[in-house]
Amino acid sequence: YCPDPVAEVQACREAIDLEFVVEDLPKLLLSMKVGADRIRQIVLSLRNFSRSDEAGMKLVDIHEGIDSTLLILQNRLKASADHPEIQVVKKYGNLPLVECYSGQLNQVFMNLLSNAIDAINDHNQTRSKEVEVIRQIVIETQVLGPNAITVRIQDTGSGIPNRVQQRIFDPFFTTKPVGQGTGLGLSISYQIITERHGGSLECFSELGQGAEFVLTLPIEHRSGTANHAIFSN
Repeated sequence: YCPDPVAEVQACREAIDLEFVVEDLPKLLLSMKVGADRIRQIVLSLRNFSRSDEAGMKLVDIHEGIDSTLLILQNRLKASADHPEIQVVKKYGNLPLVECYSGQLNQVFMNLLSNAIDAINDHNQTRSKEVEVIRQIVIETQVLGPNAITVRIQDTGSGIPNRVQQRIFDPFFTTKPVGQGTGLGLSISYQIITERHGGSLECFSELGQGAEFVLTLPIEHRSGTANHAIFSN
């Protein structure tokens, strides 16, 4: 406290726009919090990938994992003031239990389904309101050969350009606006499927035709390791 400040201090005090500081400080603090939260999310994602499930691999009902993920995302799927409902079509095949890291696999489903929702919502914003847009995610599962299953997740978004498809699984690559994507979701998903489970994850898309992600997993790991690929030349 300085009841009689020197002239220089008094001049600085008068030059400060206190109203601006009071108005801008909460925004600055919020921006700092958002940035800190984003860093935390990235660190947690990396930690989650580098750490194996505590219980190890176990036999899992793939459909239960998908349904649980959809339940978590239900608020993003239902209609709101910003967009209509996104319909989910399930074409589930008769799958056996699959030997996998369930927590990591659910993370993959979360990433793929979240991206599908984003693609549909973005496509809806770029189209004329007079044009009816089909808002739909199709999830299809089936047995592929004696020791593999596939999960296909297809959306009715605007599609992915070929140049983007070539980099879509690269770490930190994202087409989302600054502050809306880390660029880690698909990269981590790819590593979980290929390195942790010996499977494959592919993207097929044409502009204006939506996108489809095809996930292939071994039913059981006969070699005793998750790093043994199910396909060989």
